[in-house]
Amino acid sequence: MPKLSTEAALHQLSALPLWTFDSLSGAVTREFVLRDFSIAFEFMRQIAVVAEQENHHPEWLNIYNKVTIKWTTHDADGLTEKDIQMSQVCEEIYNRLSFPTNLGV
Repeated sequence: MPKLSTEAALHQLSALPLWTFDSLSGAVTREFVLRDFSIAFEFMRQIAVVAEQENHHPEWLNIYNKVTIKWTTHDADGLTEKDIQMSQVCEEIYNRLSFPTNLGV
């Protein structure tokens, strides 16, 4: 998968405003804050399932309820469409876990 130009990366990331793009490293990063450690761990588990399916894995750090995720494609030496797609997956999973629609009411 080809590396995105800085212009293309910034354009695509306009839909992901909480992600930070580092043009020098060719990576996007975001910190997610969840309710507690169990939800943070579930967040990581769900991302891991998709990452395995896509054979594209994040660099991440978990400290209690905070998960910092970094996406880059080492083979392309920078950001690719796959990183943007996986960032979107992270947002979708985060929104499901942070704002559940089924509240048991």
